[in-house]
Amino acid sequence: MNSSEWYKLACTRIPGGVNSPVRAFKHVGMEPIYFSRASGPYLYDVDQKPYVDFCLSFGPHLLGHSPHAVVRALQAQAEMGTSFGACHPKEVDLAGLILKGYPFLNKVRLVNSGTEAVMTAVRVARGFTGRNKIVAFNGCYHGHSDGFLAKAGSGVAELAESSSKGVPQSIVSDTIIAQLDDLSSLEFLFARQGKEIAAILLELIPANNGLWVPPRETIERVFALARKHGALVIGDEVITGFRMGLSGASGYYDVRPDIVTLGKIIGGGLPLAAIAGRGEIMDSLAPVGGVYQAGTLSGNPLATAAGTVILESIFENPPYRDLEERTKKFAGQLGELLEVPVRTAGSMFWFQLGTQT
Repeated sequence: MNSSEWYKLACTRIPGGVNSPVRAFKHVGMEPIYFSRASGPYLYDVDQKPYVDFCLSFGPHLLGHSPHAVVRALQAQAEMGTSFGACHPKEVDLAGLILKGYPFLNKVRLVNSGTEAVMTAVRVARGFTGRNKIVAFNGCYHGHSDGFLAKAGSGVAELAESSSKGVPQSIVSDTIIAQLDDLSSLEFLFARQGKEIAAILLELIPANNGLWVPPRETIERVFALARKHGALVIGDEVITGFRMGLSGASGYYDVRPDIVTLGKIIGGGLPLAAIAGRGEIMDSLAPVGGVYQAGTLSGNPLATAAGTVILESIFENPPYRDLEERTKKFAGQLGELLEVPVRTAGSMFWFQLGTQT
């Protein structure tokens, strides 16, 4: 069957024919393409037509699709077991590699998705501080948990409004939306509600919002306000972690969030994410503390095997300078061809349309 036939069949079995809305291709005016295999920089559809993949599964494949070392590690682990529901050495090894990249943090909890990582980080922040409110920034994306399917209200710094049906206003009532490009909104809400704010949830580089790279002074001011008022800073590095560098966007800005959420690259293409944080904060999690979190497949041996190979590889041979140079060169040529500016940040790029600065 070709892609169109697969899509028609999928629509009879799966809502909208897709398991994630972005795969529906609605914004590009076509039906989804169905792929059967991938290798290096290429995807192959069900008709074996090749495509150059500039997305790479939305970030996990820093070294391309199916690197031989990852495939070998998965084959070896599959023969030993795919899921134990119990502890195993590879989850400890991967946690150590994550902390090697973020040496200012002390402990890691492995989960299955970026959404789950952010959800857990927020719960930990609330449990540790004894406060309920979380500040997020307009235009930043933190997964699809109910509390962060939110949009800005009408005021300078307002309680969020739900951005999805099925999410009651009561669920987002403790989420406050501020403007990262206008920190007067953040200053205003801290002056009014500072003692109620558990944490600032921050995409250090808002990759889903035009790939805006905030000035260093902006990021430092966010941290200073949080510290002044006793709030934690959660750095959402699901996209930038181990992509902007070995210490992600935290290293790029030389800042130290209290908690960092990670995903994508650390799973080597398999479902895996993590929460890394200061020891005293992370010890709020069960079974040490009273903040509950659990997962049957958390720290899955297949995913940790793949992630360990990838992180070991990039620590041994950091690819970042080469990736950044290639990205800038490609973005420059693409911008000239399309006559639009193309922004870059490390190995990421984004078309700049309109008058965005």
